[in-house]
Amino acid sequence: MLTQLVQAAERLLFGHRAKVLAVMLATTALMAVFAARLHMTAGFGKQLPLGHEYTDTFVQYKDVLFGANRLIIVVRARQGDIWQPATLKRLNEVTQAVMYLPGVDRRSVSSLWTPNTRVMQVTEEGYEARDVIGGDVTPDKLDATVIGRIRDNVVQGGYVGSLVAADFSGAMVTADLLDADPQTRAPLDYIALGPKIEQEIRGKFEDAQVEVQIIGFAKQISDIAEGAKGVVVFFALAFVLTAAAVYWYCRSVAFTATALFCSLVSLVWQFASLQILGYGLDPLAVLVPFLVFAIGVSHGVQQINYITREIGLGQSVHDAARASFAGLLVPGTMALITAFVGFATLLVIPIPMIRELAITASLGVAYKIVTNLVMLPIVASYVKLDSGWGQRMQVMRARRESQISLISRVADPRNARWTVLLGVLLFGLAVWGSRDRHVGYVQPGAPELRDSARYNLDAVSIAEKFTVGLDVLTVVGETPEDACHDWTTMSAIDDLAWSLQNTEGVIGTAGLPALVKLGAAGFNEGNPRWGDLPRDKRSMASFIGLVGEGSGLYDPRCTVLPVHAYLSDHKAQTIHRAVETVKAWRAENAFDGLKVRLASGNAGVQAATNEVLEATELPMMLYVYATIVVLVFLTYRDWRAVLACCLPLTVATFVGYWFMKALDIGLTVATLPVMVLAVGIGVDYAFYIYNRLQMYLAEGQTIVPAFHRALTETGIATVFTALTLSVGVATWVFSPLKFQADMGLLLAFMFMLNMVMAITLLPALAVVIDLLIARRGPVHRPFGAH
Repeated sequence: MLTQLVQAAERLLFGHRAKVLAVMLATTALMAVFAARLHMTAGFGKQLPLGHEYTDTFVQYKDVLFGANRLIIVVRARQGDIWQPATLKRLNEVTQAVMYLPGVDRRSVSSLWTPNTRVMQVTEEGYEARDVIGGDVTPDKLDATVIGRIRDNVVQGGYVGSLVAADFSGAMVTADLLDADPQTRAPLDYIALGPKIEQEIRGKFEDAQVEVQIIGFAKQISDIAEGAKGVVVFFALAFVLTAAAVYWYCRSVAFTATALFCSLVSLVWQFASLQILGYGLDPLAVLVPFLVFAIGVSHGVQQINYITREIGLGQSVHDAARASFAGLLVPGTMALITAFVGFATLLVIPIPMIRELAITASLGVAYKIVTNLVMLPIVASYVKLDSGWGQRMQVMRARRESQISLISRVADPRNARWTVLLGVLLFGLAVWGSRDRHVGYVQPGAPELRDSARYNLDAVSIAEKFTVGLDVLTVVGETPEDACHDWTTMSAIDDLAWSLQNTEGVIGTAGLPALVKLGAAGFNEGNPRWGDLPRDKRSMASFIGLVGEGSGLYDPRCTVLPVHAYLSDHKAQTIHRAVETVKAWRAENAFDGLKVRLASGNAGVQAATNEVLEATELPMMLYVYATIVVLVFLTYRDWRAVLACCLPLTVATFVGYWFMKALDIGLTVATLPVMVLAVGIGVDYAFYIYNRLQMYLAEGQTIVPAFHRALTETGIATVFTALTLSVGVATWVFSPLKFQADMGLLLAFMFMLNMVMAITLLPALAVVIDLLIARRGPVHRPFGAH
């Protein structure tokens, strides 16, 4: 039935090939108009896992708690310290400029110059609370006496290490960003905000005397987007290398242009569809278009290989193109459907950015079915070749087949057994080597950027000079109204903060009980023996009143009591240890009147992402493999094919995980699609090789000679495709973005690894299975084969 459908499609499409091609070209021209309007977009909300406990907490209390989407700016004196009139004046100017940046929540802006920075002190006249820099101080009135008073206030207020560097070399300005611009109500454009920050802050206030350091999600994603623009250069380089390689393979400018043109057409359709659906291209997803292009090249080479062989057998270009369409439509479609399902399974991950990436990739792969399996052979049917081209290619094919015939010896029974044994050993080593692989980020700073990037240099410098970490995990204590006046509740919050303080990777905590105890000691002449939580509610209330609601340590009704844990970095292990401490404390100290919820802060959001990736990775990969099993069985109607095609993919996947662990590449939103793509490319190789094998088995040949012929004919294209794609992505190693360089290295490795598995372990497994369990009955001819 399926064979008849393929034949009917062949007659229809090639019987009206001019009209079909005209429709496709017109569609491409229309799509190009929409594709030209596509632009990069990024948003903090796209990073948040939907429906996760931590994300729900963050969303519920984002107007009460600050810190998850924070912009941090440090004004650092290049010579000496900040206790100079010019430097403090510059800090004031930066503070004012930050106030008027798009999307800044002005309530959250903090620096030495803002009124929410206060110092509490016990004096001879009683307890005194005052601004670090009083309202009567202006930048023009900064003399030695005033600066000395400010310095004393900073020390007495405990701001050394938080708002002021431990060595007094710099001072910090912090501000939280809103999801939408409060003036225009439009979603905040993070990619545009980055250059504006550079222009309005660093460009205006950094000079020979003062250095301005800037970190935060907005700056990070903007720098990534700026570096991602360079992907065009690497795409162009890879395109040129691919074009040269395809020409070397087929020695025809027309066929080379056909393969590349059809692969590019699907990208145009993909970009246009994103624009029509209202999506943009996320900076972290800029590699997806090239991945889709790579898949297209892989199928294009198989088409050209088929056409070349048919022409060498005496067919005309037109008939060879038709034969290629009929012979490769089913295996090509099955391979692309597998890749489509692989990317579509990313939709199970409830992170908007990954779901957007899944839609982007799935659209591109779906269009490949049309552009590479239908459009390419139709365009190829119009190619004009000189009379000697077929003969030259036959000579070249014979030479290449003699070279690859050495590899086909893996199908010999003795060699096949040893190959399977080596495959089993490799699988065992890979499983062992990939155990406890990293989920999330494994490096400090922005892992997408190189260590030498300005952002990471600033991040390292700030982390060294300030004792309050840049990565914050906020734990929320939900209580009844006015519970902050209750000794039992406050004591529990204090105990939770103590547990976090003593967790590896936590460099400090902040909570309301700590400030209350400081106030209690202060009211008793600073005697540390009195630094405890008062049991009297009125005393507790008086000390809390000194803290002020702007501290972010409680809400007006005292129903939210957060604990901020400042982490040394945002490595997955650091965040995991802090989260486990909270979970363990919560399990051991449950009582009425206090509900401890994880988590807000940027580390809380990252913890949610890490947990979602870890929880959904296995189900997602199982969906992919289940799809492969079903499609392989439906295509070849043989359980042997399922084992032969799927087991090498499994080995390659675990070796890939082993490779990632060895290179300290964590499983993140950027690396996960690469592993899915690797499975898709591996399926391409397996489908095309096994398709030829089954055709020869259906003709009555035994397994060993059938595999010799299949590998000789399709192995050339398989090896060539892997080499071409690997060389293309290997150029990404020179990208200014570290995650692009890592992905290029990982992709090159996975392309080659899947190719090696397809031409060695796949045939060896098939031969060994056939030798152990003899076939009964005739072998079904693959659909479309002739």
